[in-house]
Amino acid sequence: APNPSPMRRPPGAAPKRCVVRRRDGPEQHGVAASCLRELRDKACGVLAIDKAQEPITLVLAEDGTIVDDEDYFLCLPSNTKFVALAKDEKWSGKSLDSGTSWLSESVDEVDSAAEKWKQLARQLKDDLSNIILMSEEDLQVLIDVPRSDLAEELAQSETKIQVLQDTLQQVLDRREEERQSRQLLELYLEALKTEESILSKVTEPRAAPRKEMDVVDIGTSSTDTSATTALSNQVLAALKEKTAPELCLDSQDLELVLKEDAAALASALGWDKQKAGAVQGACEQELSKRLQQVQALHSLRSTSKGKKALPWGDWPSAKRKK
Repeated sequence: APNPSPMRRPPGAAPKRCVVRRRDGPEQHGVAASCLRELRDKACGVLAIDKAQEPITLVLAEDGTIVDDEDYFLCLPSNTKFVALAKDEKWSGKSLDSGTSWLSESVDEVDSAAEKWKQLARQLKDDLSNIILMSEEDLQVLIDVPRSDLAEELAQSETKIQVLQDTLQQVLDRREEERQSRQLLELYLEALKTEESILSKVTEPRAAPRKEMDVVDIGTSSTDTSATTALSNQVLAALKEKTAPELCLDSQDLELVLKEDAAALASALGWDKQKAGAVQGACEQELSKRLQQVQALHSLRSTSKGKKALPWGDWPSAKRKK
């Protein structure tokens, strides 16, 4: 007789993609589970939770809601984020997961440029994958630091620091290349629109002069001037003046843009809601891409036995392939 299944799954339930992490750790793992019990078992495995710390409690990373009902679990969307609380652990507001909230100890506004690069260097010392989440300005700050000073701060050789700074430059260059590619695409699409407009005017019959009188100004550029925004002037300036601004912002600023009300953002930038919504959509895509890259690096790191951090010597080569 066949062996019975080790866990009962709801009839017809397809595996649901979920993301799990510990309360105090940034490392996230993707798992697929058809029921709560399966999710708990897999979470204990990938998060290396000791048997003595079980049973674990699963809560929503967004607000700490305890998930202990099978029907409620089945109603949750794919890629829902969970925090696994071991025995006697409690969820708190500090566990709030908005993608990069674990960077809460990142760079605050400081007057001293030296203090800023040291704080950025400490982020890299904790986890090199933080490079992906940095803004272009932060990347440039670390590139400009004297190699000897950065080597002393990170307790690494100058040779490895040279590789690190070259890697930072590569990330910066790739973002600029992506920005230029988007500019070319926008110019091409604009040229197509202009060409189509000219052709339509040439082929348009003369006997329809009244069509222009039917055009009504619907006021799409008007915004709610009473709405306010919590974004800093620096972020607003980047959104308004930069081409592909999502590429120059760090991940925390991207999150702030996503949390903004569309009307407030449009009012602050002097745009219509459609344009503000398009910028928020671009920021959402960029943030999602960065988080996926970080998660992929963390997954690779977790497969390396006895390694708690990305090995400096194995970081990508500084040489760029043309």
